[in-house]
Amino acid sequence: MRRRRHAWLGRIAAAVLFLALLWFAGLVWFVQALPGQPTDDMTRTDAIVVLTGGTERLAVGLDLLDRHLADTLFISGVYTGVDVATILALDDRAPGTLACCIELGHSAQHTIGNAEETAAWMAEGGRTSLRLVTAAYHMPRSLSVFHRLMPDILIVPHPVFPESVDLQSWWRDWDVFTLLAGEYSKYLVSQVWPDP
Repeated sequence: MRRRRHAWLGRIAAAVLFLALLWFAGLVWFVQALPGQPTDDMTRTDAIVVLTGGTERLAVGLDLLDRHLADTLFISGVYTGVDVATILALDDRAPGTLACCIELGHSAQHTIGNAEETAAWMAEGGRTSLRLVTAAYHMPRSLSVFHRLMPDILIVPHPVFPESVDLQSWWRDWDVFTLLAGEYSKYLVSQVWPDP
């Protein structure tokens, strides 16, 4: 009986180890597949959509708007009480003339919420294309969710590369490793359970 129990425990341990190795191999693939730079910074779209979560994203979105790559910048997931003036004050390089072309969404709490909020805003304005601005490590999951909720919308990905996230030697920094591991795990979950 004891020998049989040890055999089962050994099989369980082997299965757990196999799944862990499979997960880690997938993580390596995930990081290597992340974009190294924007692949299209010329196509004009109906809107630029920035997902909150980093000041670099906002600065890039404002720059793209200033370059007239869209008529409107929509920022999804903004804290309640934050207005356009506050947004512009975060980037002293952004011209005040952009204020007329910025709209804010305050209801999103997560990536699916971003997509739902953006989909409603896009439909309300009759828009058919957007440039999506978010961190490179967040882009795969964002694109997956956005395409699922807006299958008829042209989405141009525009990844941002935070200085604090070194994608070249990510395994050496525990904070970066846990960030990417968490995002990879969320990406996997989003493929199996698309809704929260």
